[in-house]
Amino acid sequence: DFMVSGPVIVQALEGENAILKHRDLMGATDPKKAEKGTIRADFADSIDANAVHGSDAAETAKVEIAYFFPA
Repeated sequence: DFMVSGPVIVQALEGENAILKHRDLMGATDPKKAEKGTIRADFADSIDANAVHGSDAAETAKVEIAYFFPA
């Protein structure tokens, strides 16, 4: 329900180490454990409403990108 509770912005990032860099920017999945200055630490309410999603691997990214940007 959270993902459709308001506007959603979808973006596909690419580049060297893009997944790792994006995951660092997002912070830990649990916002209570995320470092200050990360998206989840600054904007998330809980694990379920954690403000941002990012793929954990290239294989997962392919599936998730295809869901939002079908060929």
